[in-house]
Amino acid sequence: MIEITELRKQFGDLVAVDGLSFSVEAGEVLGFLGPNGAGKSTTMKIITGFLPPSDGVVKIFGHNISSHPLNAQKIIGYLPEGAPCYEEMTPRSFLKFIAEIRGFVGSELEHRVRRVVDTLSLQSVLDRRIETLSKGFKRRVGFAQAIIHDPLVLILDEPTDGLDPNQKHHVRELIREFSKDKIVIISTHILEEVATVCNRAVIIASGRMVADCSPEELEAKSPRHLAVRVTANTKDLEAIERHMEKLASVHEIQRSGSDLLLIPSALNSNLLVDLFEGQHKNKWAIEGLSQEKGRLDEVFRSITEGFGNV
Repeated sequence: MIEITELRKQFGDLVAVDGLSFSVEAGEVLGFLGPNGAGKSTTMKIITGFLPPSDGVVKIFGHNISSHPLNAQKIIGYLPEGAPCYEEMTPRSFLKFIAEIRGFVGSELEHRVRRVVDTLSLQSVLDRRIETLSKGFKRRVGFAQAIIHDPLVLILDEPTDGLDPNQKHHVRELIREFSKDKIVIISTHILEEVATVCNRAVIIASGRMVADCSPEELEAKSPRHLAVRVTANTKDLEAIERHMEKLASVHEIQRSGSDLLLIPSALNSNLLVDLFEGQHKNKWAIEGLSQEKGRLDEVFRSITEGFGNV
């Protein structure tokens, strides 16, 4: 596992990471979230050994990243933000170079390169200079170098940045497949990515942890979680509103055109049951009915508001 204990990083008077502690186990895909300047990239650079901590300990499968960095880095794959590569090289020469650095030679080296090229669909750009590639292809080359040695830990900073919807879907499927017996940590601003890929979310603000739970638990913190949207004609919509606003199961009703959004008073409220009973009794002609999940953007804002960014 990864164990992070009382991690702190200070740049002069600026505290970028402030007493951060958590652990991650094999099989977990951790979404690492926070507003701009919260300390996410700094934390990831410390975990991978690119930055030394001011205080605290990071252990990667028992290896202290500060005292035994090479032992830890051998089992880490890292995709930094922006996917920096050697722009004058081709993907073929760059990936061979990375494979050599990782200690592969001969047929094993060729096998490793061929595997990631096939996995990331890089065949069409293998012999073009990296500087001529699109942002999406550069990102895929960066992802390829991160997994070429089949690491136990994969750390990804904005992994789908610059990718089109099809490429995003492909990368997310790769992450799911990769994470079955390994650790994946993803820093992202795309909240949809957390709900789609991650089974755990850690949110930090001003270098401190403010939430650690599953994406489903985050969604449940939204006031709109399990809210019911009803569509009907104007007459029935007014009748539904009058009926539902009197019930204890309803916290708030929002009206927009031919829609009503019924926000429940609690997660275990009988809002839907009350609505169906009213419909059966009053014969409302309900034209549309849907139940919403919580909105992660609302939860994110509510959790991180009030923290000054670093």
